[in-house]
Amino acid sequence: MYKGVGHYPVKIEIISQEGHCANGHKVGESWVVEHMTPGNVCMAAFTAMCPRLQILEFGGAFPWRENKDEMFCTCPDGKNPVTFRLTRVRE
Repeated sequence: MYKGVGHYPVKIEIISQEGHCANGHKVGESWVVEHMTPGNVCMAAFTAMCPRLQILEFGGAFPWRENKDEMFCTCPDGKNPVTFRLTRVRE
């Protein structure tokens, strides 16, 4: 496990899913990212999440977000979207 300066784990949670997810993702699934890709996360969704994950992982923030430790991301399947909440874990 990588524990560099300013490194934070990030929790990924599925908070909504519409239609039929081709990869079978369901509301309530979650993973924790600690500098390695988590198992069983759809590659298209993970690719969409990566920029946000890296910002949260290394202590960055989004100026338009009131909660600086949280961001949301939706997979690129517009007809069957899965929405993920990304939360920086402060230990």
